[in-house]
Amino acid sequence: QVQLVESGGAWVQAGGSLRLSCAASGRTFSWYNMGWFRQAPGKEREFVAAITRNGGRTYYADSVKGRFTISRDNGANTVYLRMNSLKPEDTADYYCAAQGGSDYYVLSKYDYWGRGTQVTVSS
Repeated sequence: QVQLVESGGAWVQAGGSLRLSCAASGRTFSWYNMGWFRQAPGKEREFVAAITRNGGRTYYADSVKGRFTISRDNGANTVYLRMNSLKPEDTADYYCAAQGGSDYYVLSKYDYWGRGTQVTVSS
């Protein structure tokens, strides 16, 4: 079992920045590939970014590429999502997730999920 707790969500104006954190506890954090997903009101949850176990590779949705950066600190059992140049369409609940496999873009392949943190971007 892995427990994941997100933090860092806030209200921010368009063009601003936020850094989300996801703290993990339980089984060895470095065993897992980690992802960030988001869900806007009335929409399905969608992939945002993912990072491999050792942080060597990262993957992004086209909608956030160049603006968001995923990173991890295995010593601190934490994965981060740095979000720059935020847009109103980035407004959503953001979730981190962990998987033992490598289907980074596939929501159903993630084994563990946090409860989310809310990001609101005003125009």
